[in-house]
Amino acid sequence: MRGLTGRATTVRRTRLGAAAAVLALLLTGCSDDGRGKDADGVITLRFQSLAWQKESVDANRELVDEWNAAHPGVRVEYVQGSWDSVHDQLLTSFEGGEAPDIIHDASDDLADFAYGGYLADLRELLPARLKNDIPRRTWRTATFGQGVYGVPFLQEPRVLIANEKLLKASGVRVPTVSNPWSWAEFRQVAKELSGGDGKTYGVAWPLKDPVSATLNLGLSAGAQLFHRGADGKVKVRFTEGDAVVPRTIHDQVGTDRSASAATLGMGGSDTLPGFFGGKYAMVPLGFSYRQQIVQQAPEGFAWKVLPAPAGADGPTQGVSPQTLSIARDSPYKKEAMEFIDFFLRPPNMARLAKGDWMLPTGAAALKDPALRAEKDGWATGAALAKHLVPAPAQSVRGYPEWKDKVATPAYQEYYSGAIDARELEKRLVEDGNLVLARYQR
Repeated sequence: MRGLTGRATTVRRTRLGAAAAVLALLLTGCSDDGRGKDADGVITLRFQSLAWQKESVDANRELVDEWNAAHPGVRVEYVQGSWDSVHDQLLTSFEGGEAPDIIHDASDDLADFAYGGYLADLRELLPARLKNDIPRRTWRTATFGQGVYGVPFLQEPRVLIANEKLLKASGVRVPTVSNPWSWAEFRQVAKELSGGDGKTYGVAWPLKDPVSATLNLGLSAGAQLFHRGADGKVKVRFTEGDAVVPRTIHDQVGTDRSASAATLGMGGSDTLPGFFGGKYAMVPLGFSYRQQIVQQAPEGFAWKVLPAPAGADGPTQGVSPQTLSIARDSPYKKEAMEFIDFFLRPPNMARLAKGDWMLPTGAAALKDPALRAEKDGWATGAALAKHLVPAPAQSVRGYPEWKDKVATPAYQEYYSGAIDARELEKRLVEDGNLVLARYQR
């Protein structure tokens, strides 16, 4: 699953996978008195990690080994989880009293667990270093009600990956973070980069999961969609700002023919062969996809990382960072936070970011020269970091159901031309508010 930015927002709740993951947790349970401490007084903390790329898994396991070598009285046991089934797996483990002590997840998956009382409020546990190193706007991604229920540590913006040869040949202005394309300019550029023959396209939108991409990119145009009233309840409202991004995509596909309709049901990885073959000049992707491009691109293929288009609010984007939480039922919350503090020291956070090809949330880690290099577009990502804010749906209870049952099919049908803009708005608002209302009584 991709970071969040996108990685964290494409969870598929597969109950078979959840059952398997719970079984794995049980099989790796501690051989002690059942309360995390053995006869010699050694505490064992279970840390469920969702790292999946080799570099990332290696970095996670190495840090666990380094902790264990330096802390013989508090042993951390690494448990491998999966993004594909994490929500249901965690819910099952919480209800069964088998939750790991330290939980790797994404901030947009935490709301129901936080409000449901499954996660520890970290406010009294957080060390000053972590509080001060991670920006206040980023802490909001893990804040629900008055509590903080996760430590956000990795994040990724969405960027445009462009074929550098086609970009140069077109003569279009190359955008920068300080001077990005507007959404209108982006639409025009996509037309100029298209062959007009139905064989080459200016852009490929991989929108198998259309909701997070649409909402998070829409923030630059003033989109919000979810509005919390004085009574604390959230309602969906569709404004002109909310229409900018979906209308751009819809018109690129259906009117301009500058975007391929065939990619709308694809994941990001599915578009890469066509991108390498020159079929698509640009692909909007999460920042971490650069790793796949480095590994898979043909020899001599030149590519460039560009900032996503921006509206009146500049290059602002919504993100749902990866997080580390502590189970409320863990008897060793203090020790768990000490491990998290070690795990997220600036050099370690930088290691994790490099392993996942993402950005660290911590200001100190982001100063690492390797994360600011021009090579592979790191510098563009680092420059975007200050523009990343909580995703619109961050604290909305019922968002997973709204996303799966209402928004995903509505956006997919709109982008393919099956429904018009009026029907899209009706379904997002009217049907959406019926879903959210059930969670806010």
